Amino acid sequence: MLGEKYEIEIETISKPNEEYVTDEYFELDLPVAPAVMVGDDIIVEGADVSQDKIEVAVCRQLGLPEPGPTKKRLLGRLLNR
Repeated sequence: MLGEKYEIEIETISKPNEEYVTDEYFELDLPVAPAVMVGDDIIVEGADVSQDKIEVAVCRQLGLPEPGPTKKRLLGRLLNR
């Protein structure tokens, strides 16, 4: 979705968890999986992240205005999230 919206290339790397805890992986100086990087910036590591946060990071990387707040669903409004 974001790749089409902003005409960017998105690379997804998925490996078995065991491969992320090897000495060879740590020598690469990459973030702890699961992780999301935009350019050289680590957006999150070791946790999940919302698509909204990734979109903000993509816009910053591209020098574009950040998207406005998304409309909250009913449950989100009730729980103030």
